[in-house]
Amino acid sequence: HVQLVESGGDSVQAGGSLGLSCTVSTYPRGMYTGYCLAWFRRIPGKEREVVANIYWDERRDMTEYSDSAKGRFTISLDKNRRTLYLEMSELNGEDTGMYYCAAKSGPCYRGERYYNNWGQGTQVTVS
Repeated sequence: HVQLVESGGDSVQAGGSLGLSCTVSTYPRGMYTGYCLAWFRRIPGKEREVVANIYWDERRDMTEYSDSAKGRFTISLDKNRRTLYLEMSELNGEDTGMYYCAAKSGPCYRGERYYNNWGQGTQVTVS
């Protein structure tokens, strides 16, 4: 059973930076050899959307960002510590929301329906 625990959410001023962490108890097993970890967020009044994801297998690592995250957010993974990070900068009010860590075996997808392992979320508020 995969357990994901997010931390680091806080209230910050617009233009500021914040780092989120997600600890992963174990990588999800499946028919694929690779894994995907992702950050999603739910902004009030909107559906949960992907922010960034990272896929890796024995041959490569790949990251992907939403348009709003490109250039401002950085996703990274400490594989040995099984900890996923999201470094966010130049935050604005539209970044306010609950941020979730998600995991799946195999390739990354943008839709939340592809992920069957979720954390409880950590709140980010930008004012």
